[in-house]
Amino acid sequence: MIYNPRMPNENPNQTPYYVTTPIYYVNDRPHIGHCYTTLIADVAARAQRLVGRDVFFLTGTDEHAEKVSKTASENGKTPMEWATINAERFKDAFAFMNFSNDDFVRTTEERHKAKAIEYITQLKDQGIITLGDYEGWYDPSQEEYLTEMVAKENDYKSPVTGKELEKRVEQNWFFDLPRYEPWLKEQIESGAIRVMPEARKNEVLGRLKQGLRPVPVSRQIKEGDADWGIKMPGDDSHRIYVWIEALCNYLTTVDNDERAQYWDGEVVHLMAKDILWFHAIIWPAMLHALGKKPPQTVYAHAYWISEGTKMSKSLGNFIEIDLLQAYAEKYSLDAMRWFLTTQGPLGANDSDFAHSRFVEVYNADLANSIGNSTSRVGNMVHKYFAGQIKGTCNGEFGFENGTSLQTARQALANAGKPVDDPDRTYKIAEFADQAMAAASDALDSMDLEVMLDSGRSIVRHVDDFISYAAPFTLAKQLDALEDGEHALSSILYSCAEALRIASLLLSPAMPEKMAQLWRNWNCNHLVDPDDCNSGFVAPLVELAKWNGKHGLKPGQSIIKGEALFMRADSKEPAPEAERIS
Repeated sequence: MIYNPRMPNENPNQTPYYVTTPIYYVNDRPHIGHCYTTLIADVAARAQRLVGRDVFFLTGTDEHAEKVSKTASENGKTPMEWATINAERFKDAFAFMNFSNDDFVRTTEERHKAKAIEYITQLKDQGIITLGDYEGWYDPSQEEYLTEMVAKENDYKSPVTGKELEKRVEQNWFFDLPRYEPWLKEQIESGAIRVMPEARKNEVLGRLKQGLRPVPVSRQIKEGDADWGIKMPGDDSHRIYVWIEALCNYLTTVDNDERAQYWDGEVVHLMAKDILWFHAIIWPAMLHALGKKPPQTVYAHAYWISEGTKMSKSLGNFIEIDLLQAYAEKYSLDAMRWFLTTQGPLGANDSDFAHSRFVEVYNADLANSIGNSTSRVGNMVHKYFAGQIKGTCNGEFGFENGTSLQTARQALANAGKPVDDPDRTYKIAEFADQAMAAASDALDSMDLEVMLDSGRSIVRHVDDFISYAAPFTLAKQLDALEDGEHALSSILYSCAEALRIASLLLSPAMPEKMAQLWRNWNCNHLVDPDDCNSGFVAPLVELAKWNGKHGLKPGQSIIKGEALFMRADSKEPAPEAERIS
């Protein structure tokens, strides 16, 4: 029976986990920024499912923007036709990336619109949203109002696109954000709302010190405007401002009897740094006004640049889905997922998508590490024991508590090879347990690079052990050594079992490649062997138990199979994208 991580959790100590991405504008094609944010949400969701939590992972599209109706008209489409075309592009891109999202919300769906209207109506009825006049700076490229200070700091140009700001004077409905300033400050400073990474928390608190102003939540409908968007409840002359309505998607999607437990659990919002203010200040204040608890974590990552240059439409150097597909075709999808996850701008600094760096990471982390190690161990089991696990052991090797390592070192001495550091010991099972604990700690702080490197640390430990124990030398002397066969089988079992545990920790980033390894090694008791996205049969603590119920067993077949990752030639040119129309 497959353990279904999406079912209500059987572990009372594990609260449900709800992770979201921003919902993306449907006015253009998916690019690396959209895919990266959704990828880190996917890796986090997969990791949380692996440890046994009930997970809900949401992404989707934001469709009621002014520029959607404008671009639709330019392309001879209705706004809904244009939104649907681009929403499908996002769905296709996310399917290609093998994202495991549980839902894909579109803000044009009735389930979203009805709930958003309900929330805005409640805030109006409470007197928290009131009618007033606004004069200030508006960024039409982002459909965002800016304070005088922010506008001035950016020379009255969009801080995101560099386009000119507009001075607007109009009547709006306003959300009374200032009344929540003390509460917001206390929540963020205390960590009740974790704004991450730390640099983003400091940025938000610094901006809070400047004071808060009422936030426009509607825009007036002007003559000639397309009939596009949600009208303000009780006022047909206004439409709800797209950002306010869009934020509601995180709640509208789970505000029902079937999914309410996710908002009651741990809520994590992921996004790029440009939209942090909406998620760390405006949205929590709205939730507090509605009587709902705020998200526990608001994580805003930095940007990707391309070959050392900031990406922009004017330069034509945006990394779009076509180029990601080209890299995946050449190096594998999971290799591309690995690079984006481990080398991406998850922290405060931007990251460079450079071909030379991609090849360097691919060879070091994948071809020369997990790929080479699993191939070596699989080949030795195939060569020396006819492709079967001969026996098990406790994963401890030393000169005081066992003969296996002594026998291996004797084989080296017999072969006339140097015997360095004769007192060295290896506690491989204990090392794997420590790596799992480190991965769990890193996952809690959204440090996905460290979480995944915990898996790689086991691989490095295995490689070091193989170099020290030299099983290939031992194998040549089995008849001459009294304990030779037992020593060799113990060494290879420990290497294979450790790599099996490492593969579990690596699987959130590389589900297809790790499933390939599990098929080669007949680990069909971990997942459905034909579906890398199936539920695990048990939580990680049980799956990764050394020589446990789900571990490698005597007699279990291991086939060599194809190498998970072939070494890449650094001199080969970068893949070229064939642009999809």
